[in-house]
Amino acid sequence: MTAAQILKLLVVVSMQNLIPSFQPLFNLDGKSLSHRDITRKAILRKTAEVCRDIAASEGLNFSLPIDDNLSADKVQRACSSAGASSSIFSSIGFLTSITTVYLSNAQVDLFFILSARRHFDNETFQEGRDIITTGLSALKASVKMENFFIGRWNLGVICHTLQDFYSHSNWVELGRTSPYSALIRADQALQNLTGPNTPTCRNCAGGSCDDNLLPELLQQGLLTTGYFNPFFSSKPAGKCSHGGLSDQTSRRDPVGGINKDHSGSSHGWLHQRAADLAINATAELLQDIRLAVGDKTFLRFMGLSFAPVLCFVIDTTGSMKDDITEAKRVSFSIIDGWRGTEQEPSGYILVPFNDPDIGPVTKTTNADVFKIRIRSLTANGGGDEPEMCLSGLQLALTAAPPHSEIFVFTDAPAKDLLLSSTITALIESTKSRVTFILTSAFASRRRRSQEMNQQTISPSDAQLYRDLAHTSGGQTIEVTKLSLSQATTVIEDSSVAAVVTVFQRVLDPGRPENFTFSLDGSLGNVIAYITGFSVVSYSVTSPTGVSQSSSQLSGPLATITTTGNLHRLKLSTEFQTGLWQISVNSMSSYTVKVTGQSSVSFIYHLVASYEGAHGDFSLMNGRPVSGDNVSLLVSVTGSDQVKVTEVTLLDSSGPTEVNGSLQALGSGSFLVTFVGIPAGDYVVTLRGEETSSTPVSLPISFQRQASTKIRTSSISVIANVNQTNIEPGSTVSVPFTVATTSNGAVNKLIRVRASNDRSFASTSPGAVTVDASSGEKAHGTVTLTVPATAASGTDVTLTIEVENEAASDMNYSVLRFSVAAKVADVYRPVCQEVSTSGVCPSSSSLCLSSQWVFITNITDGVNGTGIETVTIIQGNGSLSTSTVAGAGGENVTVATYNSSCCSLHVELSFVDRVGNVGICVGQARVNTTSKEPTISTVITATGNSLHWRSHYCMSMTNPLLISGVVFFLWK
Repeated sequence: MTAAQILKLLVVVSMQNLIPSFQPLFNLDGKSLSHRDITRKAILRKTAEVCRDIAASEGLNFSLPIDDNLSADKVQRACSSAGASSSIFSSIGFLTSITTVYLSNAQVDLFFILSARRHFDNETFQEGRDIITTGLSALKASVKMENFFIGRWNLGVICHTLQDFYSHSNWVELGRTSPYSALIRADQALQNLTGPNTPTCRNCAGGSCDDNLLPELLQQGLLTTGYFNPFFSSKPAGKCSHGGLSDQTSRRDPVGGINKDHSGSSHGWLHQRAADLAINATAELLQDIRLAVGDKTFLRFMGLSFAPVLCFVIDTTGSMKDDITEAKRVSFSIIDGWRGTEQEPSGYILVPFNDPDIGPVTKTTNADVFKIRIRSLTANGGGDEPEMCLSGLQLALTAAPPHSEIFVFTDAPAKDLLLSSTITALIESTKSRVTFILTSAFASRRRRSQEMNQQTISPSDAQLYRDLAHTSGGQTIEVTKLSLSQATTVIEDSSVAAVVTVFQRVLDPGRPENFTFSLDGSLGNVIAYITGFSVVSYSVTSPTGVSQSSSQLSGPLATITTTGNLHRLKLSTEFQTGLWQISVNSMSSYTVKVTGQSSVSFIYHLVASYEGAHGDFSLMNGRPVSGDNVSLLVSVTGSDQVKVTEVTLLDSSGPTEVNGSLQALGSGSFLVTFVGIPAGDYVVTLRGEETSSTPVSLPISFQRQASTKIRTSSISVIANVNQTNIEPGSTVSVPFTVATTSNGAVNKLIRVRASNDRSFASTSPGAVTVDASSGEKAHGTVTLTVPATAASGTDVTLTIEVENEAASDMNYSVLRFSVAAKVADVYRPVCQEVSTSGVCPSSSSLCLSSQWVFITNITDGVNGTGIETVTIIQGNGSLSTSTVAGAGGENVTVATYNSSCCSLHVELSFVDRVGNVGICVGQARVNTTSKEPTISTVITATGNSLHWRSHYCMSMTNPLLISGVVFFLWK
């Protein structure tokens, strides 16, 4: 089935309220829970639990109640070691990760609507479990290699199938109150499954399906799921149906269904119980991932970080010595200045490029590793001027988390111009900002004649960098090598937590203009940037009318520094809230950008909205089509501090501003719909009021602006992806469909390009022809072949680009895949207790003076992959491990746990090399025959003398004579 056919089917299905699962993103009636709600609740709960456990192990306070009122903001703040004292923090990374997971969850209903095993329909128990366990293995391999984005995408996909089990089976009707753990454990047998010829249901009577499961099914505890088919009514005799308007099998005896997708479903009265079990099952899955990867990595996987990554792309050709030195200086300054604090970068990415060498990519959370890598860079080679800048940037864009800030250092034009549209697609899809720091604008170039010291990058060469920076919301800073250190202050400005864009405009060509923007009370560290040559003058004006001109470097409103084409205005810490103005006088192109630090920010995703009774939507990949309605899923952080009143699309090239209609989804999220968007380049602007404003004062307005542009296109491309994991040595085929809305010739030639960031072998048609006879659509296939040597967990980003013949319009589809080798070792490692030594007193007052030791042997079997980590889950003691040879030839890990008697219980987790998790529990022996300590008197006979001494002793009923010492003991 083609992607177009699937989309057509889904529109029909949605119009009739026919999706056969928990609702993907919306809830229908305000009472039911969707996949989005279930996924979000489970992630928030489990993340909070991990932070609570870490805090307890470090002796810190964790006061957040773990209940149904959790939000990304609350969890982020509670997980901060500074707690409530942290005045400015951002949960954008956490919120982005949660959104990625539930959007990929919802995609299952788009691309796999007819796959029974993806929904546990048609009694596909083993097949559904295989989806979960193989996906879980691939996910763990991705997380192990810190490829978190594809790991999150895989998490959403497998969560959908896992969650559907509780709605589509009779697990709830059997009275089960805890998750079916065997669904996430391939080494456990699925039990009590109904046979293929065993009847399971009877007809629903009187329009009610309350009693349609056969009594003998429930009495025997047999497990079944409903059959579903939107086209045909056939099903095995006597079998239950899914139910609902879309399910044709529910019209055949036994009629009716058993699904609990929402409160109005066939078994809708059990919806809440099914949803609660789905939440608990998702949390159990997350716990398995947590144990497999460790607490710190799990939190990073969930996107819980407090500062952005530091990402550099550096030209290492011969003339870049000064630039490399400055990159070292500024990165070391950031690392050393923030080390050990929450402002320390959450990760470090370094991509060097030369000609023809690119990389390798360094991606680490260890600041010292990053220092070693960047310290090792040297300037050499080159000689033919253009360099592989875009190839290096491609690697950075796919390695960095979404919404990252990437800094590119170069003094040469790009050689790999064919990647220009690929870079644009990656910028738009990741919403990362790219700032180019160019040092050739006034500097000598190594490839020119040595007598000509003022050679520069040509205007056309520099324009490519400016265009990419403008698309991303970054900047192009052009300075001399001598003044480079003054320009890199923008790196330090952007490398702290919670930086938001308040306002940004690009004027090309330039003209004198007044720009107004609102500053609210949540903002701090406000900085304005004006970039552009030939800026004659500018001024900034406060809400009270106080002005400061560009000639006043230190004035009442700001401190101004100028380097090359960069003008930096740092507002005073006592800035006033309200409407500000920046006036610029220039006829050349320039950019005005205002940033600050604030907990109030937002993210957005383009989504395809489906009208009708179902009213749901799914993620859109690529640019929206000109003239179509456009929908955004907007999620706001710090939403308890503000009231959102307006979301607009502002055309960056003109005065056009399109207002969207807002539909609140809860938890700070909105569906925003724009009708008939004209062709253009837009930025998303969010406006509203601070809720902290007092009733007697005028409301304080706030505004935020997304950095990355949204461009419309007359071309659409839809890639039909039926898998996210690829085995090493295999080839995946990606069919795609191209359509165009542009007028003109009947036959339209559309160029096609496909590229990937791993340089894996790939094929694609060079062009396709869209003609009227095919309904203005054309079809093609891209293939991607993964080398047999590719490591499991490697991610690869495939970009499919389509462009008109005049190269004036393009669209794209960006697809992520994970390399996932088949896992033969599906068995959890096991432990066997060797000994528990030491006896602990029953009194806690004596616990510090007593010790106990627990020793256990851990093995993964002869055919296992071997034990990789052993970790204390519960217990305050110390752990040591050693490896010995077992009797059967396998390696045995001997774990020795030592603890005081103040901690009587230990729980160890141990993980093999493919992520299978085992648990071992130890318990101290306690002297249970003794009672509470009482005051006793000891008389010690030494020769002819008696020595009296009072002390604490365990009480006994009779005097005791031991080695000449008489104990008189009484209450």
